[in-house]
Amino acid sequence: MIRSAGKICSSACSWYWSRQLQCGVRSRGFVSQAQQSTPKAFDAFGPLTEIEKIMIDSVKVCSTVSGLVCSSLMYLIKATGSLSFATYMQLCLSHPVHGYYMNPDHEVFGARGDFTTSPEISQVFGELVAVWLLERWMTTAPSKPFRLVELGPGRGTLMDDMLRVFRQFPAARANLESVHLVETSPAMRTLQESKLRDATQGGKPKAMWHNAVDEVPQSADTYTMLVAHELFDALPVHIIERTSQGWHEVLITLSKDQSIRYTMPVSRSSGAVLLPTTSSTNSRAKPQAISSRWTPVLSPTPTASSTLLGNVSARFAQLPVGSRIEISTAGVKTARAIANLIGGNGEDGASGCALIVDYGAEHAFGNSLRAFKDHKIVDIFHLPGECDITANVDFALLKESLGDHATPLGTLHQGTFLKRLGVQLRAASLMRTAPSAERKKAIEDGVNRLIDPLGMGGQYSVLGIVSRKSKDKDVWPFMDANDGGSSMQL
Repeated sequence: MIRSAGKICSSACSWYWSRQLQCGVRSRGFVSQAQQSTPKAFDAFGPLTEIEKIMIDSVKVCSTVSGLVCSSLMYLIKATGSLSFATYMQLCLSHPVHGYYMNPDHEVFGARGDFTTSPEISQVFGELVAVWLLERWMTTAPSKPFRLVELGPGRGTLMDDMLRVFRQFPAARANLESVHLVETSPAMRTLQESKLRDATQGGKPKAMWHNAVDEVPQSADTYTMLVAHELFDALPVHIIERTSQGWHEVLITLSKDQSIRYTMPVSRSSGAVLLPTTSSTNSRAKPQAISSRWTPVLSPTPTASSTLLGNVSARFAQLPVGSRIEISTAGVKTARAIANLIGGNGEDGASGCALIVDYGAEHAFGNSLRAFKDHKIVDIFHLPGECDITANVDFALLKESLGDHATPLGTLHQGTFLKRLGVQLRAASLMRTAPSAERKKAIEDGVNRLIDPLGMGGQYSVLGIVSRKSKDKDVWPFMDANDGGSSMQL
């Protein structure tokens, strides 16, 4: 999963965390003198991670030092006694020193990391993504130069595979002007630069890095190809629950009693909207008992943010009292930014296409938030800052967020998308030239894993996007994008 939550954040996010760092130094110095608020290195639940020390220190300082407002995070805890899941997720993944993606000591990808991505499994994935992008350019704007944008490029594997395909076509090789990588993690940028050094040697194409998608300049004279693979699932989500008084937010607070045992409901449909228990839902799985120093709580009243989030889609008005859903405001903003980048303001002539590939489907989810460690799903509060955190993507909300500047295509299951693009033909070609039986088997196994309907082929959805002015009504391979990945639900 190429997810570096915070890589789409604006400069305000950078300010937020830099303020927290400054504050952490000041608060620790103050507390050391008072010999009060310094958090212990461990408690009844075991050792604390660096992220948890920051969280606990924030709670204690703000509760014991009158008038001390160290950062936005501390102010929030002081005012509410709790954190949103979005803030927690942002802190765990993107803290500039201890965040999961920001710490160079973390082995994120591959066998020694915590998860493996489609591009890392088989080169065929990136090759077929490149084929789709090239077909769009050749069909709609062959006279224009083009550029390639990737959000959350991971180790650079997907970009490297795509560039290898582009080099095989003289027209593409001559017209590819630049490569733009949206990434905030210095550790990830180092990996990407090393991976792409040969492909971008001599400045053709020119490689550029950005902290946010908004930093990629608009260009009416250049066709824009954009890819976001496993990016949206790592963007921070808020969790809200509908009550008779309106939408309340599910927050996180420090357990007062560290022997506490609380329950987290388990969805009846693998992360779909968490519906209230009624007499008709007795078949629902029993609550899962969890022990943690962190406890989810419901805000006592509707908040401005929960009310706004509850009305971000007309679909949510149909949900009954007791329903719980996960919403990413960062996801909404990023989808709008993509639409603006490839569609412009409707008058400047900007054009382009995009592919979004991620966990999820065309409905809201209420119980999909999870953490990964050593290729296993673990509790969301397990070793904060040392695990990947992810939530399923509501593709219907992404499509609604595109506005008038872009047209959505699909979605399709990843397996369907790759099969229609000829994944099996490409795999057969590679297997014929494989230097050994072991390599041949590896190619076959990798492709089968990508298209397995019970695995990645069915769990991932693919959303295509083209600029609104595109005349094409049926865009290959989304002509009848109505397989399981695009079923519209709440």
